[in-house]
Amino acid sequence: MLSAALLSSALLSTSASADSVSDKVSADMPKLMALYKDLHAHPELSGFEVNTAAKLAKKARDLGFEVTEKVGGTGVVAVLQNGPGPVLMIRADMDGLPVIEQTGLAFASKVRATTEDGIESGVMHACGHDTHMTSWVGTAQALTTMKDKWSGTLVMILQPAEERGKGARDMLADGLYERFPKPNYAIAFHDSAGLPAGTIGYTPGFALANVDSVDIIVKGQGGHGAYPHTTKDPIVLASRIVGALQTLVSRETDPQDPAVVTVGSFHAGAKHNIISDQATLLLTVRSYSDETRQRLLDGIARIAKGEAITAGIPEKLMPEVTIKDEYTPATYNTLEFTQKMANVLTQRFGEKRVVETPAVMGGEDFSRFYRADKNIESLIFWVGGVKEADWKDAKQNGTSLPSLHSPYWAPQADAVIETATEALTTAALNILAKK
Repeated sequence: MLSAALLSSALLSTSASADSVSDKVSADMPKLMALYKDLHAHPELSGFEVNTAAKLAKKARDLGFEVTEKVGGTGVVAVLQNGPGPVLMIRADMDGLPVIEQTGLAFASKVRATTEDGIESGVMHACGHDTHMTSWVGTAQALTTMKDKWSGTLVMILQPAEERGKGARDMLADGLYERFPKPNYAIAFHDSAGLPAGTIGYTPGFALANVDSVDIIVKGQGGHGAYPHTTKDPIVLASRIVGALQTLVSRETDPQDPAVVTVGSFHAGAKHNIISDQATLLLTVRSYSDETRQRLLDGIARIAKGEAITAGIPEKLMPEVTIKDEYTPATYNTLEFTQKMANVLTQRFGEKRVVETPAVMGGEDFSRFYRADKNIESLIFWVGGVKEADWKDAKQNGTSLPSLHSPYWAPQADAVIETATEALTTAALNILAKK
């Protein structure tokens, strides 16, 4: 335990460092906001972040980082060695979403692109990855001008395809931990549509969920709608499957073990009087533990087959259940490290701006960096983006707020970027503090 004198000295040092961080970030904000608007206006879909990656790789290279591009696709790894000490990895994700922006911002995206599934759509940073990238640049700028205050190796990565659950996996498969310094610590942040602008949220332990996408092709024997007795109706069978799937959570899962099985799409048939021979169900499945995840996936296959047997479907027409290759593992914030960083950030921002938040059932493939080596200390935290007036209106009058992935999501970007940049820089200075 630190003596009172040493503790006082440490706090004074932290305060002085915090002041210099704040001054540096404040001075950089005009240029950072210009970068944010540029990134927001020019989003790129998952796996196609070519221009975004090149633009930000140049900025890192200009700051003195050793930069490698095209890691795991369009990923960027920027390394800055600054003496002996631990290796800290700071990550930001780059991809936009196939969403037509409706925010009304002067710099709103007008980009259109075609997805890998062949669907033409508008493209938008509807999940706030533009704030993540801008804060990444701001943090790199701050830390390069404060090299006298830290010692160690900084590995800053720009990750593609987070929205597809593939980017972290692909970067790891391309040798992220073999080709570059392997981190002792990994940190990141995500903007939040559920916290007031500038508020930091942290969650020890499980913070985000396992996410699986499951397709079920339900087969039958089609025919005329006037003669249903001559058919095996896949719509009726699929409806039974949808109903039975609800019991996986309500009757087969411990009520204290969070789980979600949602049928997000049910598609079948093309005309009023035709019974089709096929129906398709698209599911999202969410959990925290690997054991619960496997039980849900096994249960989906069991229910689909069981209901088909009950309906008299022949073996050759059993439902096809496919787990898509977009699995995002649950995100786990290591306990002691998370609490330590929460204390550091509370000292910097005050108790009102740093709050413990409950785990959510959303997904984030930042989880893979810890799961690839559980000796790594890992933390992803939230930075609120809801404008104060909107937050108060929602609390007082029940006004609904746009969520992440909404075409109306427009965070108070300056508050997100300034807070996140200060938070990431403060955390880095603590982790890499000179001994």
